[in-house]
Amino acid sequence: MKRTKFAANSKQDTLTINSLLEGRARLASLMGQQTFGGDRDLYKSMGYPRELGYENFELSYKRHDIAKAIIKRPVEATWSGEVQVSEFGDSKDTEFEKEWDRMEKRLKLKATFSRLDKLTSLGRYGVLLLGFSDVKKIEDFSTPVASTKGGKKVELLYVKPLGEAAAKIHKLEGRPSSPRYGMPDQYNLTIKSVNVTTPGSTQTILVHHSRVIHVAWDCMENDYLGTPVLEVVFNRLMDLEKLVGGSAEMFWRGARPGYQAVVDKEYTLSTPQEKRMIEQLDEYENNLRRFFAQEGVELKALAPQVSDPKGHVEIQVQMISAVTGIPQRILLGSEKGELSSGQDSDMWKTTIQDRRQEQIEPSILRPFIDKMLEMELLPKPNTEDYMIKWSDLFAPSEKERAETGKIRATAVQSYLNNPMAVEVIPPDMFVEFMLGLTKEQLILANKMREQAISAEEIFNLENPEEEEVDAPEATPEIKK
Repeated sequence: MKRTKFAANSKQDTLTINSLLEGRARLASLMGQQTFGGDRDLYKSMGYPRELGYENFELSYKRHDIAKAIIKRPVEATWSGEVQVSEFGDSKDTEFEKEWDRMEKRLKLKATFSRLDKLTSLGRYGVLLLGFSDVKKIEDFSTPVASTKGGKKVELLYVKPLGEAAAKIHKLEGRPSSPRYGMPDQYNLTIKSVNVTTPGSTQTILVHHSRVIHVAWDCMENDYLGTPVLEVVFNRLMDLEKLVGGSAEMFWRGARPGYQAVVDKEYTLSTPQEKRMIEQLDEYENNLRRFFAQEGVELKALAPQVSDPKGHVEIQVQMISAVTGIPQRILLGSEKGELSSGQDSDMWKTTIQDRRQEQIEPSILRPFIDKMLEMELLPKPNTEDYMIKWSDLFAPSEKERAETGKIRATAVQSYLNNPMAVEVIPPDMFVEFMLGLTKEQLILANKMREQAISAEEIFNLENPEEEEVDAPEATPEIKK
């Protein structure tokens, strides 16, 4: 009975996946045929591929400089700095926080999550294989992970990120009553280099979804197939290849002029002489000869044909920057101290902050932490919830803090040097509004000021002789 049901589900899954592929093929066939009633095929004339797969994006990432920057810049900015997981409203290190720190260091989770982020960006999805200790043989991967209830202790031994090419979906959940309806139920994962004696060997294992964290960006009609980051800019990347590669070839061929051999009208070129002239020209072309000696023949240099591709390249980069949200200076790695670079930097930081909160937390961090809590590999937080704190992207640098301090010191000096300033603007108002201190900074400043006043009063009480010399008009209360 179960075998029949499994076969039916497998057949249905195959039909579903084939339907998706057929839909993509129909859409691809229409690419570039939206002009002149379909008579002009832009994709064909420009050499753009109609269908793209993971292999196209992986190759571009490995060989195309801008393609690699499109993937790396957001990922590296997202995972820069510390990522803290802590409980709400508890300033002390709890057992939950201590165990998380130990797990993060042991499994190098931050670096692993960053790799998973890149692999997910390359394809339609990525997965994180959770290596639990209940797997004793290969077949155990296909079973649900063992429950920790009943005294069984399961440990997390390793985590392994895999891209779409190495994580094929084997079976979908077809039961409408299941909360995972329409989601992957089983995967065929290809693990590389499992045999030391045979480098490059692979092993394919059938894995149950409970052993996998599935991640997808920019999903549309379903929750498990996203949109590859490079898909929308792939044509622009090809255009850049043409422009940059073509300009290099143009310079190589055009900067070194060609030559035209003109034979004098009154001179008769014999066959051996003609053969020798061709040999000399061939040697010259291949850098074996730097001079040409031939009687009755004049060489005329042809005008080189070299043009500057900078403007054309900039247009392509602008288009890529517009759709990816990566400022051009950051994409090209040429951040300069220009006026617009500050705006680019702020916009980029806002983009990364949104990416952290709207993509990484709900798709990678929280599913992983919740899985660890479910498996009792992390103790439950005392507050029944936890929070994820990222490094502050907008925190001022050392140079910015020094410049701000200098400006504030100048403002305080000007304020104190003007006797009427205190009458117009009270000190507390000046400190809060003119110096721009935050509430926390104001509280700390007032606390430090009160401590300084108290320390001075205590010093005066303990040193009355010095007080009489330095402050003869002290108040009666202090004299007592």
